[in-house]
Amino acid sequence: MMSGSAPDARAVSMFGIAQVIGIAGAALSVTLIVLLIRALLKYLRFDGRRSPPEQSRNLGETIKNRRAAAGYTQEYVAETLGVSRQAVSKWENGTSEPSTANLMALAKLYQVTVDELLGG
Repeated sequence: MMSGSAPDARAVSMFGIAQVIGIAGAALSVTLIVLLIRALLKYLRFDGRRSPPEQSRNLGETIKNRRAAAGYTQEYVAETLGVSRQAVSKWENGTSEPSTANLMALAKLYQVTVDELLGG
């Protein structure tokens, strides 16, 4: 009886190992697919949200040129609009864009229209 039960235990053990390896392989495959899909979605979202760099750069350059022409410092513009100097700096270097309200306030401060700021 002992000799008969030993091969059965080995067969069951080998079958169990094969199942574990199969399950682990399937889990690894699913994990890789999920990670690939997440990376693809992140890439697609990033591309969709990014504003055209040329437009941001042009708006920033226009804001900077208008400020310099008026003889204002970034600090003065920031205080007048109620924002930080860093915010004005980011607008000018194209890292971020002013909100609609801040864009209107900039136009009023520089005595130009919003269209002139946006169009250069």
